[in-house]
Amino acid sequence: MKYCTLGSTGIQVSGLCFGTMSFGGDADEATSAALFARCREAGINFFDCANVYNGGRAEEILGRLIRGCRDELVITTKVYGAMCSDPNDCGLSRRHITRAVESSLRRLGTDRIDLYFVHQFDDNTPMEETLSAMNDLVRSGKIVYPAVSNWAAWQIMRALGKSELHEWSRFACIQPMYSLAKRQAEVEILPLAQAESLGVIPYSPLGGGLLTGKYGRAKRPDAGRLVDNSMYARRYQSDTHYEVAERFVEHARSRGVHPASLAVAWVMSHPAVTAPIIGARNLEQLQPSLESVEVSMTPEWRSEISSLSPTPPPATDRSENQ
Repeated sequence: MKYCTLGSTGIQVSGLCFGTMSFGGDADEATSAALFARCREAGINFFDCANVYNGGRAEEILGRLIRGCRDELVITTKVYGAMCSDPNDCGLSRRHITRAVESSLRRLGTDRIDLYFVHQFDDNTPMEETLSAMNDLVRSGKIVYPAVSNWAAWQIMRALGKSELHEWSRFACIQPMYSLAKRQAEVEILPLAQAESLGVIPYSPLGGGLLTGKYGRAKRPDAGRLVDNSMYARRYQSDTHYEVAERFVEHARSRGVHPASLAVAWVMSHPAVTAPIIGARNLEQLQPSLESVEVSMTPEWRSEISSLSPTPPPATDRSENQ
């Protein structure tokens, strides 16, 4: 396993981050423990979680698994989503953030969260209130770094500016969706991360399973995340996604590489990316993603793979080369 610096933090993290969304859901506690042990055996020291994953069970299971090795690990979790029916139990208000972090710390059984992500943008709360609350959590030692997921580039940049103005702790890491099937992050988010020295841990490098070899234009299994989960079904509903998947899988097999390994390696090869987030429901599903670190991705090969999917349009409508 290779290790790299997370943005400008100085923290060394493994080149793969394991996402624990399956803990307490698709993976029971015994399976979760086996997945965790295999990741540690492979050299992973970076684990991503969220308070809403399986109603808090993912945090609870991860908390039990990290006992005895907590100081060797970089642990993340998130705030935004509701954990109960209370109308104030959601969003990025100071009230919700300060309550949610205490619950996450308790479930994780730790005294601090290394990266605390705001999980979505909150239209109802002034950005200053959110950033100030996160800064206070840093000052109190409950979190080490604020981080952000699922914000637009302009929102992230605005937050960085406000943090600099007020001398608040700035976002240290971003978590965008990024895969060969979903390349929007290339337009502004990844260049922003490079310009501002932010860590980047993209989620869904396999496109929710789309790029694993199970799907194609005429290949639609009866079960799977893209079938059973309505959110994923909507996210990858376009025929273009399945055309990309088919071309990609054919390419991977022509090179003698498992499609899942190659999909993760392609995401990992972007210069802005720190560590793709991999996930699994069982050990068999995990292994190809772990093997992505063995793929020797060259710039030429990355370009060849990139040509298999549509390149997103640039951020502006003018180019001096045209």
